[in-house]
Amino acid sequence: MKKILFRLGVLVSLGTIITTQLPAQTNSPDTGETSVKRYLTGDPADVQTPTRAGLLLAGGSTDQDAAMKWMIERSGGGDVVVIRSSGADGYNDYIYSLGTVNSVETIIINSRQKAMLPEVAASIRHAEMLFIAGGDQWNYVNYWRNTPVEEAINYLINIKKVPVGGTSAGCAILGEFYFSAQYGTIRSEEALQSPWHVGNAIGRSDFIEAPILKQTITDSHYTQRNRQGRHISWLARLIRESQAKTVRGIGVDEKTAVAIDENGIATVFGKHDAWFIWTNQHTVNTCEPGAVLHWDNKKAPAGAYIIKGSDSGNGRIDLKDWKKMEGGRRIQIRIRRGTLVTDSV
Repeated sequence: MKKILFRLGVLVSLGTIITTQLPAQTNSPDTGETSVKRYLTGDPADVQTPTRAGLLLAGGSTDQDAAMKWMIERSGGGDVVVIRSSGADGYNDYIYSLGTVNSVETIIINSRQKAMLPEVAASIRHAEMLFIAGGDQWNYVNYWRNTPVEEAINYLINIKKVPVGGTSAGCAILGEFYFSAQYGTIRSEEALQSPWHVGNAIGRSDFIEAPILKQTITDSHYTQRNRQGRHISWLARLIRESQAKTVRGIGVDEKTAVAIDENGIATVFGKHDAWFIWTNQHTVNTCEPGAVLHWDNKKAPAGAYIIKGSDSGNGRIDLKDWKKMEGGRRIQIRIRRGTLVTDSV
């Protein structure tokens, strides 16, 4: 990863803060700041290491060391970039201490003006591992979509093929479909009462391009915040709006992460569960603006495979076809006039 310095006389060492100066006329109205904050730990020299592709979907709260080490191993010990729109360098020392990497750099990209800077995108493109921290996913969508930052993320996933992951909000934006949180969060009770609730803003196919997550919408803090209901409401709404033949969801609990390798095989690290949800019925009984969601056909309209994580990684599911599954348990899902009902299989 090539470190680009724009101030003379800056010495780079462990824990250095680097600022890239914006031209005066591009002072960000979003933040009032005139510089991009960059925090560097490790060697500023660019290295190029052999990498293996992979995606990590982390559910938030405490990061799982084994899952992060899985990404680091795939980076080949290269340069790690962490991007976020708020916060500071909380990941630098943590990632640097977990394994052998050349450097860890956190870049705070908190406006569209900063996301348009070529040097910011260049730093991302030179990474051998990218991690998207938690925060507010609407900021990520609003600031980064249709910018060089978006192009750089997609370049890493699809061309350079390095491990890319995200936690909480960073996880929520990795699917082809995504909950943008444009109007704030939404609870399952609200979403089931109306999939078109003003807060139920869903983006489609116009941001991150991870082929293995095509036709998939992700969610985090899953069981801890009772998010299964809103997730199912999104699947119902996407079926109604997009006429998609296949719509799927991956929901990840806190202190848990789903690691997807280059062959599309997912395994689960951590303390709790990951839900892999698919739809069986592509006709929703009632899914209209202002109406309570009802989705209860003779055959259960949706199914889920739930895998409990472990420190070494548990379970396997082939996300290429969602047919080969092991190490978990299967349930059926129905929505009966706004109430989510699950049955064991």
